[in-house]
Amino acid sequence: MSVVLHDYWRSSASYRVRIALSLKDVAYERRDVSLIDNEQRAPAHLARNPQGFVPTLEIDGHVLTQSLAIIDYLDATRPEPPLAPRDPAARAAVLAQALLIAADIHPINNLRVLRYLKNELGQEQAAIDDWYRHWMREGFVALEAMAAGAGTYLGGDAPNLADICLVPQMYNARRLELPLEAFPTLVRLDAAAAALPAFAAAHPDAVKGG
Repeated sequence: MSVVLHDYWRSSASYRVRIALSLKDVAYERRDVSLIDNEQRAPAHLARNPQGFVPTLEIDGHVLTQSLAIIDYLDATRPEPPLAPRDPAARAAVLAQALLIAADIHPINNLRVLRYLKNELGQEQAAIDDWYRHWMREGFVALEAMAAGAGTYLGGDAPNLADICLVPQMYNARRLELPLEAFPTLVRLDAAAAALPAFAAAHPDAVKGG
């Protein structure tokens, strides 16, 4: 049974799942859902994902949504390489780092929030960009402190769920021109993970238009 990923090339959540699929060496077919063209609200997509979000993964006879839930499923069904520790305390630490990005930074900088700021609240683009950078900077200050003493990756000797969340967020930081001088540890960890083939294959530029 084929694996199908419904995603958008520049979606952070989709980027996370592409990285996880690559790390797990799972072959899949990409089907682009253009957020710019509102294809996520099309009836066919809403039937797969009632939230009208990306990514959506069809795998093993299941239709899965929410990037961290998808990655958790992949880790449970395809345990090598592991993306989260089995030790409860270590696992909690990794989840805290991942959720700082996926639950605290990302949702309030999501496209639908930015569109609401612009269309319903009438904010200028410069103010919207400042909003985006503010919340990202605030999260990165905390994550930089949490990453003190990290090894080659946030995950230590091998990348894990925290790295899977970090790399797409660093991509967003550079795209929105957030100064990164205050976050040398995050810059180092991002560079190490992004250089790995599985991360490079999932990069937005590698899949755009694919």
